[in-house]
Amino acid sequence: MPNPRFLQTAERWMNKEVPSERVQPVSPVQKSQPLMNNVSYSFLGGIEGQAILDEYNQRVSGDYQGASALNVLSFADNVLKGSNPFAFVLLNKILTQKKMRIATPADLERALEKEAINLKGTYGDSGLVLRSESDPNEYLAKNLASQIKGWGYNVGGDTIMIPLAGIELVYDSRSPYDLAFRLTDSSEIFYAPQLNKINHRKKFNRADEKGLPAFEDSGSRTLHSNEEGGICRLCRDWDLDLDAGDWDLAYSDSNGRVNFARSAST
Repeated sequence: MPNPRFLQTAERWMNKEVPSERVQPVSPVQKSQPLMNNVSYSFLGGIEGQAILDEYNQRVSGDYQGASALNVLSFADNVLKGSNPFAFVLLNKILTQKKMRIATPADLERALEKEAINLKGTYGDSGLVLRSESDPNEYLAKNLASQIKGWGYNVGGDTIMIPLAGIELVYDSRSPYDLAFRLTDSSEIFYAPQLNKINHRKKFNRADEKGLPAFEDSGSRTLHSNEEGGICRLCRDWDLDLDAGDWDLAYSDSNGRVNFARSAST
C-alpha cells in the first residue's frame, strides 16, 4: 500500500485533466552526455517490450529474490506499464545490452522539444534526488551519499541529481526495500540547486542540457520539490510537471510508462 505522502501526490495528479556491498570508487563523469540528433525516443512496447519484460521478471526472481518493489510492471494494450526507480534501473541493465537506455532527464526534455513522443497522460521516472543523509529513505540516502562522497562530491549542500541510466541495482536485505543503488563508471552526478525546496512550485517551460528546469514566471509547467532531505524520485508527471519530492520509491501504477532512448545507428 503506498504511503500517505505519495497518495497526496497521486491525488494531485488525478485532479488534473489528462489529455551493501562495499563499492569501489570510480571516476565521476563531470559533464552530461551530448544530446544527439540521431537519438529516437519511444515507449517500450510490442514484441520487443514483451520479451524485455519476460527477461526482467526472470531477473527479479533469480537475482533479487522477488523483491516486491520490482514486481510493478505489466504488459497491456501492447505497451509496458508501470514506473519506479528500482524497476527502471534494472530495466536499464537489460536495455543497454540492446544498445538502448532508460531516458534520462535530458532525454525527456529533448523528446518534448522535438515533439518526438506524446508524454501527456503518462508519468515516468528518470532520476534520483539526493538532499541529505537523513529521511526520507535514510538508509538508501546514507548508502548513496557514502559513494558520492567517495567521488569527491559534497552531500548536504545543494541538491544532487543522478540519472537512473548508469546506476546499478543490488539486493540488500538491510534496506527497507531489500534493494540499494550502486554507482558505476557510467553514472552521472549533477549538483542541482534548481531542485532545492526554495524553488517548490516555480514555473518553467524548458530545461537546461542536464534536464533541469529553467525557471520563468510565464512558464506552463511546475516544479514540485517540497522535501528538504533524504532521497526522492525525479519524475515527470502526466501534465509534464516535474516532481522532485516524492519519497515512496516503490510506488507504481498503470499510468507509468517506460520511456527509452535509442541511437538511430543501432
